[in-house]
Amino acid sequence: MVPNGWKLSTIEEIAQVSSGGTPSRKNDTYWNGNIPWVTTAEVQFKVIKDTSEKITEEGLANSSAKLFPVDTILMAMYGQGKTRGQVAKLGIEASTNQACAAIVLHPDYEVDYYYQFLVSQYENIREMANSGGQENLSGGIVKSIQVPVPPLPEQKKIAKILSTWDKAITTTEQLLANSQQQKKALMQQLLTGKKRLLDENGVRFSGDWKDAPLNKMAEVIVSPVDKKTEPNEIPVELCNYTDVYYNHQITRNITFMKATATKSEIAKYTLRQGDVIITKDSETPGDIAVPALVSEDLNGVVCGYHLAIVRPNIVYLNGAFLNYLFSMQSTRYYFFTLATGATRFGLSVGGINRAHFRVPEIAEQQKIAAVLSTADQEISALQQKLDALKQEKKALMQQLLTGKRRVKIDNKEVA
Repeated sequence: MVPNGWKLSTIEEIAQVSSGGTPSRKNDTYWNGNIPWVTTAEVQFKVIKDTSEKITEEGLANSSAKLFPVDTILMAMYGQGKTRGQVAKLGIEASTNQACAAIVLHPDYEVDYYYQFLVSQYENIREMANSGGQENLSGGIVKSIQVPVPPLPEQKKIAKILSTWDKAITTTEQLLANSQQQKKALMQQLLTGKKRLLDENGVRFSGDWKDAPLNKMAEVIVSPVDKKTEPNEIPVELCNYTDVYYNHQITRNITFMKATATKSEIAKYTLRQGDVIITKDSETPGDIAVPALVSEDLNGVVCGYHLAIVRPNIVYLNGAFLNYLFSMQSTRYYFFTLATGATRFGLSVGGINRAHFRVPEIAEQQKIAAVLSTADQEISALQQKLDALKQEKKALMQQLLTGKRRVKIDNKEVA
């Protein structure tokens, strides 16, 4: 059902639909030209302004590839993972491969309205895919997609409103990316001693950092708890190696494995704030994760036997500083080099204990952790703002694009 003044149509009725092609890879003269060539991997709910590959005029002429104009809507008909059904809009003239459906709207249809509509229908469009060994969309399916047709002034007004939200989302995404990059650079400087902070008296820290084995600064604890159920033991939630991957945070959002443990095991192996978790036995030994910042969030979650807990000695090592130190990519690679075996599938407790790190005095560690924590709070605030903007836009799309909520059109816009 559509509101008064609107009608239902299909993509085939309001647009020309075609697909592209791939010039022969065997002919070098077809590639590395100046004509952008889009693959489905680049069709990701965005405006495409450049492509990773380009073809030549000769490649275009000697293949089924076509040159599509600016404002063509592209839809991925097949591809890996979530690719199928994703759409993008051309911000440049470009060709595409055969897995992209190119939708060129007829005159008097607003491209941004229909781009936003197809974005909103992503899940529904995926359900239309052909069944069988490999689920794909086809040109015929794309043409059959039903679309509402509001009056053109209303299409333009709806597109303008949603475009304003897109600009706010893009701005926030850029701010978030900048903050994340700044934090990464700050970590490289602070956690290696290249940049020194001021102490509580306003004097820059200057003492030499000390090199020490990890087992002098922390306790490395290996849990014996696994998923086996034994009589007279207490049910627990078990954090296993599948819950741990590089630079990951363990939170209650994870569905933990069910297991049992004794009271003493629960007391010792329950995850605490300041702990760092390292995988010992998996295909990726040395993967590192940290528990949530608020330890109460993980009350009762026990570390599994595939993992090792690094629990800092607070006399030598600040827990938050340890978390940041271990979240550096160089630390993850360092632990991987300590793994043993021909395929490096095992990281022993001895290997973890042998790890050496240069660290400052505890006061400087605390200061570094506080600065990086402030950066984390800024990133978290931006992420929450971004999530809220996306959710609010999604709700607005459901209202505006279907006519459940109408926009006002003044005489100037109609003219």
